[in-house]
Amino acid sequence: MSGRSRWPWASPAPPPGTRGPSDRSRSRRPWPSRGRRLSSSLSVRTLAAQVFLLQALIMLLLVAVAAAALVVQGRYDAERSAEDRSLAAAEAFAHAPGTALALQSPHPTARLQAAADQAQKGSRVDFISVLDKHGIRLADTVPSLIGTKAEGVGRAAAGETFTETFHGEPTDAVRAVVPVTDASRRVIGMVTAGIQYANVSHLLNRQLPMLFGAAAGALVLATGGAALVSRRLLRQTHGLGPAEMTRMYEHHDAVLHAVREGVLILDGEGCVLLANDEAHRLLDLPQDADRRQVSELGLAPRLVRLLESQEPTTDEVIPAGDRLLAVNIRPTAPYGGAQGLVATLRDTTDLRALSGQAEVARGRLSFLYEAGMRIGTTLDVRRTAEELTEVAVPRMADFVTVELLDSVLHGQEPTSAVRQMRRTALRASRTGHPLQPVGDVIRFVMADTPMTSALRQGRAVLVPELHSAEDWRAQDPEGALQALDYGIRSLITVPLRARGVVLGMVNFWRGADSPRFEQEDVAVVEELVARAAVAIDNARRYSREHALAMTLQRNLLPLGLPEQGALEIASRYLPARSGVGGDWFDVIPLPGFRVALVVGDIVGHGLQAAVTMGRLRTAVLNFSSLDLAPDELLGHLDEMVTRLDTQGGPGDDDRVPLTGATCLYAIYDPVGGHCTLSRAGHLAPAVVDPQGRVSFPDLPLSPPLGVGGHPFEAGELDLPEGSRLVLFTDGLVENRGRDIDEGLELLSSAVGHADLTPEETCRALVDTMLPGHPSDDVALLVARTRLLAPSSVATWDVPFDAEAVSRVRREVSRRLADWGLEGVAFATELILSELLTNAIRYGAPPVRVRLLLGRTLVCEVSDGSNTSPRLRRAATTDEGGRGLFLVSQFADMWGTRYAPRGKVIWTEQNLDTASEPDPSALLGALGL
Repeated sequence: MSGRSRWPWASPAPPPGTRGPSDRSRSRRPWPSRGRRLSSSLSVRTLAAQVFLLQALIMLLLVAVAAAALVVQGRYDAERSAEDRSLAAAEAFAHAPGTALALQSPHPTARLQAAADQAQKGSRVDFISVLDKHGIRLADTVPSLIGTKAEGVGRAAAGETFTETFHGEPTDAVRAVVPVTDASRRVIGMVTAGIQYANVSHLLNRQLPMLFGAAAGALVLATGGAALVSRRLLRQTHGLGPAEMTRMYEHHDAVLHAVREGVLILDGEGCVLLANDEAHRLLDLPQDADRRQVSELGLAPRLVRLLESQEPTTDEVIPAGDRLLAVNIRPTAPYGGAQGLVATLRDTTDLRALSGQAEVARGRLSFLYEAGMRIGTTLDVRRTAEELTEVAVPRMADFVTVELLDSVLHGQEPTSAVRQMRRTALRASRTGHPLQPVGDVIRFVMADTPMTSALRQGRAVLVPELHSAEDWRAQDPEGALQALDYGIRSLITVPLRARGVVLGMVNFWRGADSPRFEQEDVAVVEELVARAAVAIDNARRYSREHALAMTLQRNLLPLGLPEQGALEIASRYLPARSGVGGDWFDVIPLPGFRVALVVGDIVGHGLQAAVTMGRLRTAVLNFSSLDLAPDELLGHLDEMVTRLDTQGGPGDDDRVPLTGATCLYAIYDPVGGHCTLSRAGHLAPAVVDPQGRVSFPDLPLSPPLGVGGHPFEAGELDLPEGSRLVLFTDGLVENRGRDIDEGLELLSSAVGHADLTPEETCRALVDTMLPGHPSDDVALLVARTRLLAPSSVATWDVPFDAEAVSRVRREVSRRLADWGLEGVAFATELILSELLTNAIRYGAPPVRVRLLLGRTLVCEVSDGSNTSPRLRRAATTDEGGRGLFLVSQFADMWGTRYAPRGKVIWTEQNLDTASEPDPSALLGALGL
C-alpha cells in the first residue's frame, strides 16, 4: 500500500454526483465546516509559526554549540600540532650524533649555539635550547638567555621525555623537553624546543572567520529548511488541527505489527479498541475483535475476569489453551489517555518448561551436595553404608539396600569373588517390606538378573517396570512375587566401585505410590554411589590400618604385670579417639627385690607411633637388664634416640621421628622404701601418702629424648609403706577444654583419699578425668609401696682379710637356720665363700655382705672396686678361675651392678625348687 492511499486526506476528490471510497470515511469522520476549517487553519498557522520560531532557536543554539566546539577543537588541534612539532625538533636535536659529545666537551656553548640556530630555522619552531643536567641553558636561539636556568625540567633530568603548555619566563609556550644521555644511559643534558603560545593562538585566529562563516551559512540553511518544512506541513494537513492529527496517530498500528508481545487496548467498558497481530495469535481472536466486548471473544474465564476488573496486574500467569501467558495490565487514565487499560501478553510456555527442568537439575545438584556432606562423616564402614541409605530415602527412593563384601566389612582388600555379599544397610519408607534384613548373605548366582548384569558391566542397570520384567525374578521367584504384591515397581541397581574394584552393591527401589525410575535418575544415583564408594573405601582402609595398629600396640604393651612383692600395682591404657598412639608403661623386676616403673609418651598417633613406642620400650627393657641408675639409663636412651634419628634416608620422609619423646624411669627399693627417679621432659608423678595427702615432688627435669647436649639428673624419694605412686602421661590431665593446672587439681581431688587400692585409684581417675573417649591416648600406672621386714634383712661388714671369710660364713649359716633355710645353707655358704674371696683378693675395701629373704633368697657382696668379674672356662692346668662357674651352678641367677662407689655382685636362689647340683657333673664341668 502506497503512502498516498494510507492517508485519507491525500486521496483525490471523486467526480461530482458519485460516491467514492472516501465517502464512507466522511460518514464516520465528516470534514469540518468552512467556519471550523477557517478557525482550524488559523490555529494551525499559529502553531506553524510557533514551531518555526522554536526550530529557529534550536538551530541557532545548535550552530552556536557547534561553532564553539569547532573553536575548542581547533585550539586543541593547534596545541597538539605545536607539541608534535616541538617534540620532533627536540628529539632530532637531542639524538643527533654530536649533541652528546658537545655536552661533554670543555666548551659546549661554542659547539652547540650555531647548531641550535640552524635547527630552529629548519624545524619551524620558535626556540631551541640546550641545557645541562642541572637545567642551565648552554645554547639558545635567544643568546641573552644563555646561562640562565630553565624552569620545570626536573622530569627530563630524571630521564623522562615530556611535552607541556608552559606558562612562565621567558614566555608562554608549547614546548617539549628531551633528555640527552651518554653511552651508559645516564642523563648529561636536555634539549627543549617549542612554539610561543601567541603564535599558536594566531594560527587559530586566522581560522575563526572561516568557522563563523560556515556557522552562519549552516544557520541560514537550517532556517530556510524549517520554513520549507512548515509550509509543506500546512499544505499536507489541509488545515486539520492537532487533535485530529493525534487521533489519526492513535489508530495507526503499523509499528505494533512487529511487537513480539500481544497488546490489547480496552476502553473503560471492556470493549476492545486495538489488538495487535501477536494478541490475535496468542488468544486466537476473530478478525472482527475490534469494538467487541472481551466477554464475547471466547477467552479463558480467568483472563476475562482479570481484564474486566480494570486492576493493575504484574506477570500474572494464566493458561490459555495449551499456552501459559504472563499478563501485565496497566490503566491508561493516569497517563493522559481516556478511561481504559492496556494489557500485554507474553508466551511463557517454553520458559516455564525450561524453568521446570532447571529446577529439577538444581534439586539434583542440591541433593548430591547434601549427600557429600552427610556421607562419610565417620570412618566406620557400616555407618557409612547406613548414611547412604539415610540420604537416599525418601528423596531418591522408597527402599535402599547396601550389600558389601565380607572382606570390605573386615577392613581387608576386596577380593574378586563378588558373587556373595552381606547386606549391611537397609532403609525403607514403610514397614512390613519383604526385603531381606541386614546381616543376610545375598548371593548372585543367576547370570540374567539386573544385579549380576550390573556387576559384569560395571555400571548401573535400570529396570523401570518390574511387573513386565522377567529376568530379575530368576534369582528368587517367590521373593520377587512378594515384592510385587507389596507394591515395589521400579529398580536401579548400581555396583559400588572404588579404584576400579567392586566393594559391594546398592539397590534403589520405588513403590507404586512413587513415579517409576527414568533414565535421568540413573546419572544421579551413579554419582551418589560413586561418592559413597570413596567414603566406604576410605573407611575400610582406615579400619585396616587401625586394626593393624591396635594389634601391634597390644603386642608391644605389657600383656600382664610381672610377679613381684615390692609393689601392689594397677594400670590402665586408653587409646585416643583418633586411634592408637605412642604412650606406654612398663613394670620391670630388678635384682634385690627392686622394681623399675616406666611411663613414656611418643609424639603423634597411628601405626608409626606404635612402632616407635615398641622400639623405645624394647630399648628400656634392654638397658634395665644392665641394672643402670635411672639417670644413666635415660642418658643411654637419649644417645640411642639421637643415633636412630640421624640414620634416616631420603625415603624416610614419612617416618615418625623419635626426638621429642618423653620418659619417666623410677626404681623402688623395698629395703627402706627408697625411690630414685629421673625424667626426660615428662610430668612428675603424684605421691599419695598413707593419710591421703597428695603432692607433686619437685624432681629434676631434663629435656625430651633426642634433644642431646644436656645431662640427666635423678631425684630421690623416701616413701612410707602404703604410699601410692601415680605415674601418668599428659593425656590424663590435659585436653582442649582443660589446661594442665586444672587437670592436676582434678587429679589431686580424685586420688586424695586414704585406703584406696591401686585398682580403685585407677578407676577413680578414669571416671573423673576421662568421662568419654579421650582426645589423646593415656597411660596410667599406680603402685602402692611395701617394705621388706627388718627381720628379713641381714647385713655384715667384712674386714678386708681372707681369715674373716670363715667367720662370716658361720654367721650366715646361723641366720639361715633362724629363717628355716637349712636346705639351701650349703649352696649359700659356697656362693658366699667364693664371692667374698674374690672381693678380698681382687677388690677394694669396704666389703659388705647382705642377705634378703623374700620370694627368693638374695645374697649380695659389695666392695669398693669397679672391676667387674666375668665368667670363663678354666683350663685343667689353671689354679683358679672356677669360682664364678660354681656360683652360676648353685644360684638360679647372678649378676653385677654398679654403685656410686664400687660394685655389688648378687645371686638369687629360688626357695621353692632349690636343689643341689649333681656332684659328678659338676666335677666334670670343672675339669677335675
